[in-house]
Amino acid sequence: MAKRNGPEFLRFCIPIVEVLRELGGSGRPAEVTDLVIDRMRIPEAEQEVTNKNGGSRIRNQIAWARFYMVKAGLISSSQRGIWDLTEKGRASALDREFVLTLFRGAQREFISEPKSVQDVEPTPADDQTNPDGVDDHLDYKTLLLATLQALPPEGFERICQRLLRESGFQQVAVTGRSGDGGIDGHGILQINPLVSFKVLFQCKRYRGAVPVSAVRDFRGALQGRADKGIVLTTGTFTTDAKREAIRDGATPIELVDGEKLVEMFESLGLGLRPKKDYDIDQPFFEQYR
Repeated sequence: MAKRNGPEFLRFCIPIVEVLRELGGSGRPAEVTDLVIDRMRIPEAEQEVTNKNGGSRIRNQIAWARFYMVKAGLISSSQRGIWDLTEKGRASALDREFVLTLFRGAQREFISEPKSVQDVEPTPADDQTNPDGVDDHLDYKTLLLATLQALPPEGFERICQRLLRESGFQQVAVTGRSGDGGIDGHGILQINPLVSFKVLFQCKRYRGAVPVSAVRDFRGALQGRADKGIVLTTGTFTTDAKREAIRDGATPIELVDGEKLVEMFESLGLGLRPKKDYDIDQPFFEQYR
């Protein structure tokens, strides 16, 4: 895209606002992102393209678009990460020129405002990561995913086994047999003393998006062997893969992408050590000045 037309990610700004309006003004990031991809009919092959850090290029671009709309006052975020349209976002009549003007205004604001070195926001390249302005070295979520992706296949299977055990699954075993339809292990989910489900799982150390074909193949291996399936990946899933996982009349498959994987490690305190941080309470020191 020509530079005068702004970076490529600006194409997502209008669809994000339209999707949020259809959702009643707010939505979860993954939900909004999937609906934007569907709305723009992004082909599965494009969804599988990764950026230099191994993340989904399309999802990264959508995150950058949202970042600049926050800067422009069209979207705000709650403490739980919900994307929420502001009054300005609800009322504005968006077109390409309006979006480009907002982007240029945000860029001028970055240049004119006095900031520390850490606070300066650069103009992003189309594949630049971390739209929240967090440095890779300081972002433990990025580091956790990178650590998981660097594990050998057997190691990733065993850590997924541990994750499922910590999550309440019983009799979790890693099989890892080749030619078994991609099934890496099995376990039992005990709902109550009378009800339990047999679950088969698959572990994928992906850097991109898991395609619909992988979900279909896994489901084929599940038939008649389990009540439910789980696919765990360090990457993402295409929107077609997500639809296939919940298709009516088929064995249900739970999809755990990299973001959800990190959330599970966080909630279980698995492989992470909490670190206490402090901010200076400047008003407290006023009485001594």
